[in-house]
Amino acid sequence: MDYQIKVKQTQLDGVLTIQPYVFEDFRGEFVETYNSKVYREAGIDIDWLQDDISISTRGVLRGIHGDQETYKLLSCVHGKLYFVVLNNDPDSSQYGQWQSFILSDVTRTQVLVPPKFGNGYLVLSDKALFCYKQSTYYNRAGQFTIKWDDPKFNIWWPIKDPILSYRDEVGE
Repeated sequence: MDYQIKVKQTQLDGVLTIQPYVFEDFRGEFVETYNSKVYREAGIDIDWLQDDISISTRGVLRGIHGDQETYKLLSCVHGKLYFVVLNNDPDSSQYGQWQSFILSDVTRTQVLVPPKFGNGYLVLSDKALFCYKQSTYYNRAGQFTIKWDDPKFNIWWPIKDPILSYRDEVGE
């Protein structure tokens, strides 16, 4: 099989969407979520050090989190998410700009988020399984958190009263 991916630049410099290869037949689907050779040939030459999974229910909003050095490759493998990426680099001409995406087990879209960007998501389905690769090991002390409804960034969310952790509620 020839596994191909489609990579597109988004409106935020350095943030990419990726459509992985999906094989479908009468049995269902086979999705190759990552292949080092294929991704490197597409210009995504990143060494991934850690994989994580988050499982949440409808109305849960996680983030906006990020740091100064980590690339993340994010996807929703079960369910549906409203996913937001925010440029948090004060030296960038796009500082404070954000873009949203719908990630789901139907679209299979992945988003590559570079360092200095934050990301967060809202679960739109009854349950969602969010997967991500990271280019560095998790370091809570090195992360920033931006409050989901910080008026400075004016991010639109399709919810008024999400389920939040303390960290995400206060933006610490």
